[in-house]
Amino acid sequence: MSLANSNTFGVDSLPIDGLESGTSILLTGEDSEALKTVFARLVAPETDEYGVVLATDQRGHAVQRQLEAVETGAGSRTSVLAAEGRDNGDDLQTVGALGDLTAVGMELSTMVATAQQSVDRFRTGIVFCSTLCAEIDDARSVYRFLNSNFLTELRRGDGIGVCVFDTSVDLETDVNSMLAGMETSFTGRLDVETTGRRMATLHTSGLADVESSLEVSL
Repeated sequence: MSLANSNTFGVDSLPIDGLESGTSILLTGEDSEALKTVFARLVAPETDEYGVVLATDQRGHAVQRQLEAVETGAGSRTSVLAAEGRDNGDDLQTVGALGDLTAVGMELSTMVATAQQSVDRFRTGIVFCSTLCAEIDDARSVYRFLNSNFLTELRRGDGIGVCVFDTSVDLETDVNSMLAGMETSFTGRLDVETTGRRMATLHTSGLADVESSLEVSL
């Protein structure tokens, strides 16, 4: 059972009391598996919520299974827009081309709007935004996509959002500079540092009532 009150989103599987509605997190790190684990714990919707995920490197079913492992029923309460696999009903859709951010943004917004027809509260995420940056030469196009679609949905509705960036991806540019520019659009940042076998330290900034360093098991 969540310890968060009705105005926050519970994150029981992490040492975080709750996240306020409208919170947006830039989740970074160089261990893709650790990032997927933390992402799932943040985005898995509770019983009165719905999830919407843009998956750039996985099939939709894989994402749903990861969420289900965090919260029973979370997988079936989540719609996935995936770059891999095939369409399978309204909750599993595939992206025509990741490079067409206008089309991706419209599909993602439609999924969020559809989710809000059944429940008010939602969690949304992108895993991985770094893949979008690899697909598109102009980083400014990704910034526009995040601000005009992904982050706008959080300002309009009762939700939280998590955008994952794998810093190990070779983008042939200064990744730290890119993240510094991207970070200004988000409420806060959470950096995952793997410290041992299935252990990590989460370094946080900008998130209200969340400690700056958190030790977690993966």
